[in-house]
Amino acid sequence: MYLKEHKELEERMKKTVEYFKDDISTIRAGRANPKLVEKIMVDYYGTKTPLNQIANISAPEPRVLVIKPWDANVLEDIEKAIQISELGVNPGNDGKIIRLVIPQLTEERRKDLIKTVKKEVEKAKVALRNERRDTLDTFKKMEKKSEMTEDDLKDAESKVQELIDKYSKEIDEIYEKKEKDILEV
Repeated sequence: MYLKEHKELEERMKKTVEYFKDDISTIRAGRANPKLVEKIMVDYYGTKTPLNQIANISAPEPRVLVIKPWDANVLEDIEKAIQISELGVNPGNDGKIIRLVIPQLTEERRKDLIKTVKKEVEKAKVALRNERRDTLDTFKKMEKKSEMTEDDLKDAESKVQELIDKYSKEIDEIYEKKEKDILEV
């Protein structure tokens, strides 16, 4: 019963988890990952454009990213965008490609990154709880209007709780994987 609301809630929760995954994938873990730079905005002929739309980004070695723009004229613009980003890596430009050597993380930096990821975990869980609250409010209004019985409300609430438990657990699993990735030397 009330499948429409549950499906909508589940879709919103899936999007929250996907956003969380995407968000923490940009956090550097000591190894090269194209996601680290693909959203860096480059001034491409006067238009701010994501790096992944104007260049091929690859990781040929565990700690090296190679950025090969499709238009060689934007090499310097890409280099500037990387320098002003919060990546903290100096690009090497050889006239055709840009190389980024990802330095080893210090113990202190690893701890800072884990704190950052934990903040993102909390943001994602707050978003899930907000989704739950909104859906439960909808169900309570339906019950007040006699569109749903008290028993249906209890049943709907338990299904909503099952969803939040499922997606909270998924967020925790993603966090544990990322934490392991960051701590790996």
